[in-house]
Amino acid sequence: MFLSADIRRRPTFREGVAQMAPMAVGIGAWGLMTGVAMVKSGMSVIEALAMTFLVYAGSSQLAAIPLLVAGAPAWVILATGFCVNLRFVVFSLHLRPYLMHMPRWRRLVHGYLTADLSYATFTTRYPSPPTHRDEERAQEAYLTGGYFITWSAWMGMSTVGIALANLIPQAWGLGFAGVLSLVGILCSMATTRLRVLSALIAGATAVAAYALPLKLNIVTGIGVAVLLCFWLEKQFVRDPAEADE
Repeated sequence: MFLSADIRRRPTFREGVAQMAPMAVGIGAWGLMTGVAMVKSGMSVIEALAMTFLVYAGSSQLAAIPLLVAGAPAWVILATGFCVNLRFVVFSLHLRPYLMHMPRWRRLVHGYLTADLSYATFTTRYPSPPTHRDEERAQEAYLTGGYFITWSAWMGMSTVGIALANLIPQAWGLGFAGVLSLVGILCSMATTRLRVLSALIAGATAVAAYALPLKLNIVTGIGVAVLLCFWLEKQFVRDPAEADE
């Protein structure tokens, strides 16, 4: 879609680029750290590049790396990646009315390119789905402009991290920097009481289940938090707006 002249010529494409550009440094820094972490964990350059371009999900990549190193079964790695990125199911459901007019292959490309920040900026800019053809194209151009920045920053700096990983000393503590970046993202998303509660439940469960093998405490924590908070929302939140208080 980046190569489509029809999209690139639209003013909303440039608007999406401009809106996302200030965030490129943070996205690139996280991508750099993830690229380094993959190679430092023992993955080959080819494996790290394949994971970067095929997975394109920093939190899932960081969660999967220790499992790959530990020789965990494929189902554990896939389940962990699925749980860590479960929020994209919600993103997809929200974006469905915006994108359903497109062919399936185009919707799949959007699914691959969707990232947290591009989703957040797009839904803030366009709180309602399009109602006519011109609006459909304008919204897609804005969304694609955001994709262009997030994808380019992530892939570019991840590739730099992979290329330079063996030159970066372990003493720099990039692994801990990765943890801090994820904590920062978590804090920025904890904008409601229910979200804060879900984070506390997931954290407490993961600590309580720490003895489980293959880091299954992470999957357990996510599963318990999701199920319990769904139940709490159903039982006590009658108006969806109440969940945002």
